Amino acid sequence: MSLKNKKHFKLSDVEVVDRQVAFKGFFQVDKLTLKHRLFGGGWSQPMHREVFERGHAAAVLPWDPATDQVLLIEQLRVGAVSAGDPQPWLLEIIAGMLDKPDEDPADVAYREAVEEANCSLLDIEPMMDYWSSPGGCSEKISLFCGRMDACKIQPGIFGLASEHEDIKVHLIDFSEAIELLAQGRLNNAATVIAVQWLQLNQQKLKAAWGIS
Repeated sequence: MSLKNKKHFKLSDVEVVDRQVAFKGFFQVDKLTLKHRLFGGGWSQPMHREVFERGHAAAVLPWDPATDQVLLIEQLRVGAVSAGDPQPWLLEIIAGMLDKPDEDPADVAYREAVEEANCSLLDIEPMMDYWSSPGGCSEKISLFCGRMDACKIQPGIFGLASEHEDIKVHLIDFSEAIELLAQGRLNNAATVIAVQWLQLNQQKLKAAWGIS
């Protein structure tokens, strides 16, 4: 049965009774008391939920359609360390936080490409927006594919020392990225989604960029 004509609940069908800051450090955790309309009718009882207020982010996969190469970065991730992952240095796409709520995510993608990989993007195409972990985190990620000139990319170590960034840049064939995905070496959501999106949309993207 199609969902197109179905009535869906909206934000107005949720009542936030109370919001308190439970923790504030590098990030913030808020404690919410809320209730919401039920699918079977009526309202839920008030419930308590903690929300990780991480802010929103933009992420970009640089791709050279002429050479069919992509740029990936590698860096240590504290979440993987905390979870005991034996390989906490993850292969990822470029990403960064929006400094202000009204900041254009595309501008963030251009900026972070330079900061994290010394990569000046020639063009950019939106992929999608998605919630990273909506059960307990407010972060929404805007994904992009960025057009790059692989001949101008110099693999090396980049990032801002003031932000404790130690980022290694890899320039690889897109076919290798697909192999890494199949092997489970690409194992974070933004990177998996971006690589799969590019695999499905290469020809459409070339047309958008006027490339035969």
